[in-house]
Amino acid sequence: MDTSAASIQEVAPEEFKARWGVPPSITLLDVREGWEVDTAQVAGSIHIPMSKVPSRLAELDPNAPMVVMCHGGMRSLQVAQYLADQGFADIYNLSGGIDAWSQQVDPSVPRY
Repeated sequence: MDTSAASIQEVAPEEFKARWGVPPSITLLDVREGWEVDTAQVAGSIHIPMSKVPSRLAELDPNAPMVVMCHGGMRSLQVAQYLADQGFADIYNLSGGIDAWSQQVDPSVPRY
């Protein structure tokens, strides 16, 4: 079992909202596909699909704290670990992704 992901901090949607607000005062990187962002999104997030993150790494500040999100929290955890491996220091994964966000923080965000 790969335990390297254990170094990534998890943040629940309610804790995220309490700490950073909406729109957030932290970089919220949405790594879902375009159709998913068209369906549901969190205001103020930056969209870079998971497959494009390596080629667009220069768009992200490795010294700034960042929360990574996807639909359920698995893709974002992989991207968060990738970013940490690239030297990004303060990376969080949004637990449960936008699906949990819709259920716990903002029910106006559509579920899919």
